[in-house]
Formats: sequence, structure tokens, C-alpha cells
Amino acid sequence: MKIHYSILIQWSDEDKCYIASLPEFGAYTNTHGETYEEAFQNAKEVLSLLMEETKSLPRPQTYEMTHVAV
Repeated sequence: MKIHYSILIQWSDEDKCYIASLPEFGAYTNTHGETYEEAFQNAKEVLSLLMEETKSLPRPQTYEMTHVAV
């Protein structure tokens, strides 16, 4: 079974780096990188560790597409 979790990557002017958040695992589950790609790789590593060590995994957030007639 493949589980899909969110990774949110944003630039931080204060830290001068990209911050990667894993929202399903809580507000303080973050990592960072000097580049977008580095932040993404670090987030994938943290996510892998969390999935191995967390006994009760949180439910993944999903995006529901809505169609609007024009």
C-alpha cells in the first residue's frame, strides 16, 4: 500500500533557506535546505524515518478537485 503525505516547501527570509514542513505530523515537523531540492530530499528522509518510527500514522491530507462550469 502506498501512502501519500504532504510536503510543504517555502523560502524563509529570516533563515535564508528553504523550510520543508510535514503538516500531517504536526506543526513542528520541519527540516530545511539551502536549495529547494535539498529541502525536498531532507523532507523525504525525515518522512521515511517518521513512517518507520510512528506506531499510529496520521491520515494523509487529500486535495479534492472541484469542477466549475464556465
